[in-house]
Amino acid sequence: MSEKIRVSTPSRLCLFGEHQDYLGLEVIAVAINLRFRAAIERRNDSIIHIRIRDSRLNRLDATNKEQLYQIIEVDLKKPIKYRSNRDYLLSCINLLHREGYPLTGFDIQLDSEIPIGKGMCSSSTMVVVLIKALLEGIQHPDRLDPRLIAELGFRAEVLEFHEPGGKMDHYTSALGGMVHIDFGESFQIEPLASQLSGCFILIDSLQQKNTTKVLAESKIPTQEALEQLEPYGITSVRDFFAGEQKIDEQLRLLRHLDAFHQRKLMANIENYAILMEGRSLLNQPEPDSQAFGQLLNRHHVQLRDGLGISTPLIESLLDAAQKQGAWGGKINGSGGGGCCFVYADHKDADRIISTIQQKGYPARKLEQDSGVRREDHATSK
Repeated sequence: MSEKIRVSTPSRLCLFGEHQDYLGLEVIAVAINLRFRAAIERRNDSIIHIRIRDSRLNRLDATNKEQLYQIIEVDLKKPIKYRSNRDYLLSCINLLHREGYPLTGFDIQLDSEIPIGKGMCSSSTMVVVLIKALLEGIQHPDRLDPRLIAELGFRAEVLEFHEPGGKMDHYTSALGGMVHIDFGESFQIEPLASQLSGCFILIDSLQQKNTTKVLAESKIPTQEALEQLEPYGITSVRDFFAGEQKIDEQLRLLRHLDAFHQRKLMANIENYAILMEGRSLLNQPEPDSQAFGQLLNRHHVQLRDGLGISTPLIESLLDAAQKQGAWGGKINGSGGGGCCFVYADHKDADRIISTIQQKGYPARKLEQDSGVRREDHATSK
């Protein structure tokens, strides 16, 4: 019988730069040990048969005791037709097929620990792990290139359906560790080698994100504010940091905006400054944990008060965790619901998790993890 190959890829936390990628700015993200897994085995025909864990199992603490799966089949001898505008599994297969990768029939099972629709990049990790599995299945040399796997994942999820998403999720997941990503004119990614002494605790608010509301309250107003300041030489948040002597003068240009647009743009200016402080801190071999936590808090304040993407429930969960000793935390992802996280000492983790669970919400201790990989315990049937 053919070998069954197992691969996995991690989810991520956005530490600094939330809502800055679409402005052509920067983010700092970290891969965490919450993973999407795939098992792939060759068939003797042209059918790719996929079993994927049922999407109704969408909580952080969901288990699949009843073995609920959704079934998808693709015949490589027939044209691949998308069933929806976000048919990501088929788009991965279609993209690799178009690019000339010699795909053949496979049985694939996809399982995930990542909550769905909660800002934890469940769809991006799904495409990354499927592409990795298919490349491993055909033993293609590209299976060993995480940057290429990330780029293929971005193309399959975002470009294939003409969506406005960015590359942060795909590259952070594929590369693993902690990364600084610059979305400026030339896309650049830099691994950060710092080792954090504490742990992350992820909290699921059980609130589904309201993407339309988030866009209305953060992305669109910020872009409008920059457009209104273009006659004054401002085209990017970066322009406010062009030189120390000019910052005060440039900030005075905000008077040309109404109060609403001032608040949105100022939040992104502050967040960019916080990111630069975070990058400096995380370039140290052993970053100060309390300083790191305080920067997370400062970032969250701007996301909450400036961009308006938090919720009363998420505020109460973050507050409860910090009363139990967490050094700091923030909402994760686009906001309007979903997950948040705190950073804490390992010795305080169990107490923080117990407090959150007593309130009725899932919580889990997480640490930095490696990127997309073939698992060592792959077995043969």
